[in-house]
Amino acid sequence: MTPTIIEQCEAKGLRLTEQRRVIAAVLEESDDHPDVEELYHRASERDPRISLATVYRTVKLFEDWNLLEKHEFGDGRARYETTDREHHDHLIDINTGEVIEFVDEEIEALQEKIARKLGYKLKGHRLELFGVPIKKDS
Repeated sequence: MTPTIIEQCEAKGLRLTEQRRVIAAVLEESDDHPDVEELYHRASERDPRISLATVYRTVKLFEDWNLLEKHEFGDGRARYETTDREHHDHLIDINTGEVIEFVDEEIEALQEKIARKLGYKLKGHRLELFGVPIKKDS
């Protein structure tokens, strides 16, 4: 089992205030890709003393410590997810902003093949596809 954000912070000696713990818990429980405003909304429901500035600072801190991954999905908002999640790629619906996570072994193999062909060993990648739903005929 992968350590939580709180466990990783404690292991690295990062001081965790109660508000940082709340923000970390909200991030851990998120199964979407919230932006800072959404994180603030969720965290302030648990602790009304949390300010938007605190959320911004905490997100930046967690990002600097490699606990969060920042995504730019083309909608002008930085969105976040924890770095402890299994590898996956993203398909973004440009009409609604919905983010669909997926894993495709053929794509993974093709990326490795391309890297080898170009003389590289692939150490990581990020794939983001942007699309619109295909209209279904009735």
